Amino acid sequence: MVFSANLGFLFTDLPPVQAVSAAHDAGFGAVECHFPYETDPGELRAVLAETGLPLLALNTRPGDVAAGDFGLAALPGRTSEARAEIDRAIDYACAAGAGAVHVMAGRTDGSAESDDTFRTNLGYAATEAARHGLTILIEPINHRDARDYHLATVEQAAEILADLKAPNLKIMFDCYHVQIAQGDVLTRFATHRDLVGHVQIAAVPDRGEPDTGELDYQFLVPALREAGYAGPIGAEYR
Repeated sequence: MVFSANLGFLFTDLPPVQAVSAAHDAGFGAVECHFPYETDPGELRAVLAETGLPLLALNTRPGDVAAGDFGLAALPGRTSEARAEIDRAIDYACAAGAGAVHVMAGRTDGSAESDDTFRTNLGYAATEAARHGLTILIEPINHRDARDYHLATVEQAAEILADLKAPNLKIMFDCYHVQIAQGDVLTRFATHRDLVGHVQIAAVPDRGEPDTGELDYQFLVPALREAGYAGPIGAEYR
């Protein structure tokens, strides 16, 4: 079983290049990032080659965080910004050797216009990513941690995938977010298994190490395997 160190939460006292080496030394079999854009992608690719760790995914930049942005892709009137960040993320992923880009939706009023904007931008992202063999991920995020985040449920994500029919568009299934927003984690995973591109774990409710809290990962992780998931498990915990 391969566990992937999410460098947005783990080894944050180190620069990203050194964090990759630390993840390798700690026994992780892969890494993933949030926003590595200040790091030279060539340097990141070099340390990945040196350690033999794959870089699974990175996020699109969230926009103006100080102004409340937490993603741009579902924000009406900001399509040019959203697509610029999608392009930036795809370019960086190609240069660093990442396999996927998580396109952040952003905070919206949940309107049909926001949903149409999100789907249109995801269609653009999937088309551009496919040119480079990349996967696009979308992640349902709970409203306790990210108020008004446009994508909050697994079913909403599944509906988007069904409508867009892009084979390289998948769900990032974060057990932490699913438990807080909806619960019934294993059944939701099994129902949508074929749409899942990556799985992440953390303790609920504090997003700490996944050995305490509401979810029993000693049961859940093997159960995800039995349900057909064979990919790495993303360690996105504090």
